[in-house]
Amino acid sequence: MKTISESLQTPVVAEYDVIVVGGGPAGFAAAVCAAREGVKTCIIEQCGGIGGVATSGLMSHWTGNTQGGFYEEILSRSAELPELRQTIHPDKLHGVMLEMLLEAGVDIRLYTFAVAPVMDGNKITGVIIESKSGRQALMGKVVIDASGDGDIAARAGAEYQLGREGDAIMQPMTLMFKVGGVDYDRAIFPGSFESLMDVPAGEIQSLARANLPAPAGHVLLYKSTLPGVVTCNMTNVINVDGTKAEDLTKAQLTCRKQIPIIIDFLRKYAPGYENCYLHSAAAQIGVRETRHFKGLYTLTEDDIMEAKVFPDWVVTRAHFNFDIHNTKGAGLDENGCQHKFSQPKGYTIPYGCFVPEKIDGLLLAGRIISGTHKAHSNFRVMPICANMGQSVGIAAAIAVKSGVEVRNIPVANIQARLIELGIEI
Repeated sequence: MKTISESLQTPVVAEYDVIVVGGGPAGFAAAVCAAREGVKTCIIEQCGGIGGVATSGLMSHWTGNTQGGFYEEILSRSAELPELRQTIHPDKLHGVMLEMLLEAGVDIRLYTFAVAPVMDGNKITGVIIESKSGRQALMGKVVIDASGDGDIAARAGAEYQLGREGDAIMQPMTLMFKVGGVDYDRAIFPGSFESLMDVPAGEIQSLARANLPAPAGHVLLYKSTLPGVVTCNMTNVINVDGTKAEDLTKAQLTCRKQIPIIIDFLRKYAPGYENCYLHSAAAQIGVRETRHFKGLYTLTEDDIMEAKVFPDWVVTRAHFNFDIHNTKGAGLDENGCQHKFSQPKGYTIPYGCFVPEKIDGLLLAGRIISGTHKAHSNFRVMPICANMGQSVGIAAAIAVKSGVEVRNIPVANIQARLIELGIEI
């Protein structure tokens, strides 16, 4: 492979207490909550908006039954109507998120890629960014990687597992889209892979398997906040790696090709969708799984099934199922569990899951925290990620104000602040 040698002098354009990489629910929450604790905070987002899959990705709703925490504040400020509390209006949510960042005094840097860490030995001390303004450096006392894929953490040398243990296979990607012209009075809304519904031509999931091009082949349809508009979670692409731009491109092209075929299928087989049409498609593809970083503790599926309460908890009342999309095609993976998920209680996540084992000055938030493939399928959902961000943002602020390395913060101090903010076990 040919190479080009570069000699760079990168200007330091700003210094912060806390730098947050990634503007999805976890990064957004981390930035707001850190800034509210009185530390100078910046958020870096490669897209043109905040919210990640929740906004640019046209996510249908806040999945999961998480209770309390910063997630509740997001809902209270962004919900259209009480009965649509968990249904997402992406544009309204995006506006609310920007308002909250500005209210907290966060320095927002959109259209900006975080491309490399600034290192002093094994400690991260800043982030190199690239944008239309050129290559620049931001210095920070604590960096929070909430990028979804952990690009900065990986380039800093933090140890990770890519995808599933043993074979590195990752869950499929999906491009969400909306259809208009739906007759809500007659429409079906299968909300899970195990939602089996009879329609005139047969059972809808079986019809999808038979008539949609693999790896598409399941029907997931959700009401939106707009009359006659339905959010579709039906495109599907397997064997792609979200840490590679070429695979992201392949996924985008594959899913785009599936959309008109899916719409034709809905018109033919789904009651109420006879006159549906493409309303909008997400600007950002939904990546479910890439890197799992090795932290001071690794959350397991057994911890979740036991509803374990850790002494160093920083996230509480997390609840979902093992939502593993089929790594070989459509539907639920053989290792997944939705309707048959038997653990009704919420679980906790310990602080050790957010602290990389070997790199100082760095915290993790979102789906990249330290956990197994199966545990990740539960904690990766947005409400839990938002509450992760709250805890990590507070932890970063405590570290800055006390001058203590993030791995050495007394977790009781984080817990005390969370309790002051209304968090309950």
